[in-house]
Amino acid sequence: MNQLKNEVAIELTEHILPFWLELQDSEYGGIYGLVDYDLNVDKKADKGGIVTARFLWTFSAAYRATGKPEYLKAAKKLFCFLKEKVYDHEFAGLYWLLDYRGNSKDTRKHVYTQSFGVYSCSEYYLASKDEEALELAKTIYFLIEEKGFNRENNAYREEFDREWNEMPNQMLSGNGLIAEITMNTHIHVLEAYTNLYKTWPAPELEERIENLLHILHEKIYIEDTKFLGVFFDKNWNNLINVKSFGHDIEASWLIDEAIKTIGIHNPKFNQMVIDIAYNIAGNAIEEDGALLNEQVDGEIDRTRVWWVQAEAAVGFYNAYERTRDQRFLKLTKDLWNYIKKYIIDERENGEWYSAVNSSGQPKEMNIVDPWKASYHNGRFCLELMKRIRGN
Repeated sequence: MNQLKNEVAIELTEHILPFWLELQDSEYGGIYGLVDYDLNVDKKADKGGIVTARFLWTFSAAYRATGKPEYLKAAKKLFCFLKEKVYDHEFAGLYWLLDYRGNSKDTRKHVYTQSFGVYSCSEYYLASKDEEALELAKTIYFLIEEKGFNRENNAYREEFDREWNEMPNQMLSGNGLIAEITMNTHIHVLEAYTNLYKTWPAPELEERIENLLHILHEKIYIEDTKFLGVFFDKNWNNLINVKSFGHDIEASWLIDEAIKTIGIHNPKFNQMVIDIAYNIAGNAIEEDGALLNEQVDGEIDRTRVWWVQAEAAVGFYNAYERTRDQRFLKLTKDLWNYIKKYIIDERENGEWYSAVNSSGQPKEMNIVDPWKASYHNGRFCLELMKRIRGN
């Protein structure tokens, strides 16, 4: 296991993070918004609100793990960019999209985006002890609860305009439908609140985390199949038969992180964590060790997506810690071997490919864009570095 730990540490510090450090925009702030498949950097590309928060989280967490000052320096710059440019000082909340100069471009407010504000600012506080970061994390948390939580159906809303008038959820829907409730937003609100609790263990926050765990268990998790529902109407009716394998295994370990962080003892929650992991292990792993992308109405998408492989490795290692079943350890190692062989971009100035096909051929997709950042693969490395040390 030490070899695996050492390899991911090298991948993080000698490949992933140097790639992103080179893309810092010293003139306008943030990180350049687009690198195409051929590794051309577009310095005038738009900069996403979500991706900015994800960069802030990555460098903050990397500094906490390694103590390297260049990571804290990058995190400080990203926090300044987020609080000054991404945050709307008139109507509150984080914008969806900025232009390359840092001017607001798409002013919609999505609860998903706000959750990454909480997640990243709380992590930056843990790294820097900058009280302003904790205050901003708490401000966005209160905003999510005020604007984003619907007490009538015990669900978090999705999309709003700049002034917080609710809008159809175009940004996080898919498969030709508009979902009023999504699994994706709920798992990332849980993720954010869990991290905030590590810095601010308030009873009210603990209650909101516990409520999210109940929502996930009672509304999103399908006990008969062990999969999670993805898209719902306002009454929590499942809208389409989608199985998102990467989100499921990511949810498994994020749910467990919340359970451990608040110290809740609920056998049903613990069983859900394990059942999801066994279900994905049994239904979504290919012979080459990779995890499939998704299944829609029975049709399987066999694309190997970068973030799906990264989250699966963490999810299976977490399941190994929970169960001590060697099967999960083998799955983690097989995923890492697949990532090394096919997902890591060995080209000069490359990082990870966005996706490869079932033969391992890279798809000609962007290497950097508003959804392709340092968070999933950076966190995969950080989690295994931390967890293997602890075993």
